[in-house]
Amino acid sequence: MNISGDIWTWVAGLLTICIFSFLYKDNPMYKFAEHLFVGVANGYFLTFTIHRVLIPILFVPLFSAGRYWLIFALIVGLLYLTRFIPKVSWLVRIPIAVTIGYYTGAVIPATIQSDIIRQVQGTILTPDNFQAWGAGSWGTVWSILLFIGVVCTLSYFYFSREHKGVLGVSSRIGIIFIMIGFGAAFGYTVMARISLLIGRFQFVFGEWLGIIQ
Repeated sequence: MNISGDIWTWVAGLLTICIFSFLYKDNPMYKFAEHLFVGVANGYFLTFTIHRVLIPILFVPLFSAGRYWLIFALIVGLLYLTRFIPKVSWLVRIPIAVTIGYYTGAVIPATIQSDIIRQVQGTILTPDNFQAWGAGSWGTVWSILLFIGVVCTLSYFYFSREHKGVLGVSSRIGIIFIMIGFGAAFGYTVMARISLLIGRFQFVFGEWLGIIQ
């Protein structure tokens, strides 16, 4: 067995075993690896924020380029620290409100454009839409199936009328499409987790222990 002498490979391998030990039961080795990961991740995030965000975007323009209006952004950011001062902890609501308001205003138009308008455009049955799915009859079949799926799924969420008759049939078909969508999403999630597990096994038995090549 060819065991690598690289110290960091050994550290990574032992930490991997510590995490896998949770499969047996909760234990001090798992807690050590978990706390170490959280601590390193937070330290990296803090360092990254200071050197890649605060210094180039705030401090350099403020003190070197003379963009003194950024002092207001600095003050609002510092209000986050009032969370640790009980008497003025209510001030933390100000930066939270500014952050949520800014990102809501920035994300909503982009979401409407990408998740609603684009979806509507992709659902409209046109000759170009058929060609986009591929040449021949299969392009037409998939375009019609997509249209039926969208309409039936939307009908399932129409609660102003009782689901009877045509609406009842379309809503039941919509449930099938919803379950297919959930199943596909869950399958992708499981595949991603299994890929991570396979990667860890390849590291442990390959790069670390040298059992497999």
